Amino acid sequence: MTERNPVEHDILPALQARWSPYSFDPERDVAEDDLRAAFEAARWAMSSYNEQPWRYIVGVRGRSDEVRERVLSTLLEGNRPWATFAPVLVLGLYRPDFTKNGEPNKAAPHDLGAASAFLTAEAAARGIMVHQMIGIDPEKARERFELSESIVPLTALAIGYHGPNPELDETYAKRDDRERAREGLDRILLAGGL
Repeated sequence: MTERNPVEHDILPALQARWSPYSFDPERDVAEDDLRAAFEAARWAMSSYNEQPWRYIVGVRGRSDEVRERVLSTLLEGNRPWATFAPVLVLGLYRPDFTKNGEPNKAAPHDLGAASAFLTAEAAARGIMVHQMIGIDPEKARERFELSESIVPLTALAIGYHGPNPELDETYAKRDDRERAREGLDRILLAGGL
């Protein structure tokens, strides 16, 4: 596993290797067992009151091409040119209300994010990259998948193996060469002390 991120403190190798590529190997599909494991990790993410409000729509090249094409059609223009090469395209959705009482669940988007982060970490541990996107058209997603008001489309995920892709526009391919950087702990820890 390549450690791509310059960390200041030791972290799990999968987290150090995680990043969001634009260039996916067009010849390499993701094995069903690996995908199932990634979504199993998402299943075990924490959530407010154990509500587990996240839902996913998964389109896999060669297995559910029609769903994959519908997911692709919901992406905003800036994401389609590179995401079209990812072998797996996913929509991340959530239920906005608690099932137990119908009250709004303010934590639901956060919980979807946590589930997607667990999915991403499991994928990275297997050498699979996930590029999460907020750039979707929620109304188009609602229309394409005939979603009720009880489901909110929020994100998309492109899943596959990083690799050279001669068909990818160079503008996107060059993004993968950028230096990785994050704010230091001194910037993100506002109070307290470590």
